[in-house]
Amino acid sequence: MTDLELARKAVSLRKDVTEIILRGKGGHFGGDFSVMEILVTLYYRHMNVGPDQVSDPDRDQFILSKGHSVEALYAVLCDRGFLTKELCGSFSQFGSPVIGHPTNKIRGIEMNSGSLGHGLSVGVGMALAARMQKRDYRTYVVMGDGELAEGSVWEGFMAGGHYRLDNLTAVIDRNGLQISGKTEDVMSQEPMHSRLADFGWHVIECDGNDVRALDRAFTEAKATKGMPSVVLAKTVKGCGYSVAENQAGWHHKVPSLEQRDEIMRELDERLEKLL
Repeated sequence: MTDLELARKAVSLRKDVTEIILRGKGGHFGGDFSVMEILVTLYYRHMNVGPDQVSDPDRDQFILSKGHSVEALYAVLCDRGFLTKELCGSFSQFGSPVIGHPTNKIRGIEMNSGSLGHGLSVGVGMALAARMQKRDYRTYVVMGDGELAEGSVWEGFMAGGHYRLDNLTAVIDRNGLQISGKTEDVMSQEPMHSRLADFGWHVIECDGNDVRALDRAFTEAKATKGMPSVVLAKTVKGCGYSVAENQAGWHHKVPSLEQRDEIMRELDERLEKLL
């Protein structure tokens, strides 16, 4: 898949996310839209995963630690063939396994997540297991920046640096907002780059809504030896719908039908520019 095709895929899947949220009458719109290029670049170019590899011990491991953005993950998994459109369409319905946070009852999801702060530590364990078992798989953990207020995240960073896990890549969706407002107002995180580096990680900063920049970042992470890598992906919350962009109020929100039409129109305009 070319860079242009990746960019178009990210825009197109935002349409699917919108429909998933509308049908389920709930969802984390802002984070879904900010993280989409990250997921697309990983799932369509960099990770060794597929619906025919779910039992392969050498498949790459992926954890969506910011599990509240599961609607974006479902859209990607559905498009990749891990789950059917019918099952994806049952999101948040009574009796459906397609629920509001990742669950390993869904094919292709490795870990139940959404209780913030746990994903990185589990990812450290997965990366250690690969080393112990002499396997070549890589582990990827996608976190939200608001999640970094959890102390267990920094225990994970400390352990990953200590064990020099160069088969581990963390990604921080740095959109600067969380449900209660600006991350810097809730719990200051800057200077983030130097803090992460001090824990023994190779830090790569990039535009997290640019698939080319993300591709370069993940390629650099794979080439980095002797230490784990963290991609500090600077994104726009709600990226793709102008009304929602950089608005904390769209952290968890269901668009109205009128807004749904506006979202689709804006996304169609973006697709036209990506010809």
